[in-house]
Amino acid sequence: MTTRLDRAVGAVLGSAAGDALGAPYEFGPAGALTARGEEMSGGGGWDPGEATDDTQMAVLVGESLLERGGLDLPDVFARFQRWAAGEPKDIGLQTEDVLTNGEPWDLAAALHFQINARAAGNGSLMRAATSAVYFAAAGRDETMAAARRIAALTHGDRAAWEGTAVLHELVRVAMDGTDPLAALPATLAAVHPAHRERYGRVLAPDWHPGLATEFNGAVWPCLGSAVWAVRTTTGFAQAVRAAVDLGGDTDTVAAVTGALAGAVYGQRAIPGRWTAALHVPLPGFGDRVLDADGLRALAQRLAATGSR
Repeated sequence: MTTRLDRAVGAVLGSAAGDALGAPYEFGPAGALTARGEEMSGGGGWDPGEATDDTQMAVLVGESLLERGGLDLPDVFARFQRWAAGEPKDIGLQTEDVLTNGEPWDLAAALHFQINARAAGNGSLMRAATSAVYFAAAGRDETMAAARRIAALTHGDRAAWEGTAVLHELVRVAMDGTDPLAALPATLAAVHPAHRERYGRVLAPDWHPGLATEFNGAVWPCLGSAVWAVRTTTGFAQAVRAAVDLGGDTDTVAAVTGALAGAVYGQRAIPGRWTAALHVPLPGFGDRVLDADGLRALAQRLAATGSR
């Protein structure tokens, strides 16, 4: 029997595993994982099993929630800044600008959006596994509200907030042992009206990534692709492989897919050969590196002490 704790660990560990699996194929063509036939073998500047900024930021969010006893937005932002100053191998252009532009935590992302008028990347979606687990016990409205607030630290566009909120809610439903796909209509009803139609389109049962009108580095096709991968497969590994084989922003699409699929199938569904090599460096925080056991422990603490 898959327990709630198994699903919580599955979400966090699954997101990290998807991230590391997809990293070597980032910005590559569709089908590259299948064509190469190698998993967790490294490449593209990444060591075998090395997780990217997606998981690194997720860990920072999770540790802040635990150490601060809840959502302390200035603390999360400060941890992000320290990480960015540690020169991570990969950091989104928008995220980097927001974290290094010298503006305070509650203005930096909004000012970036005001100047650039574009801030709907998937950079807040990619790091949501830990906060989704922590806030799951609080219910739909609370977990979606928390997701929006965390997303807004780096993304001034409400589209990013709403996509992150949807993922939070789908993980919550899955952790309860319920089908998250069946919960999509109710979840969409809680999305901001200005963004409901856009998300309704990419989360519809007949949508597939071939219908995307934007690169999957944008938040809505990224989320839509992850839901599609879970909907059209029957297991964790199959879903994450399908996400990577879409090409494009492979690490993030696979990280989001892994979070959702992990919450659906639980930690036992994640292949051991994937987690054996899995590791998460934390630039800016000394020589800290979390392995799979460290991620399991983090997820267990988040689920046990999460917000109610």
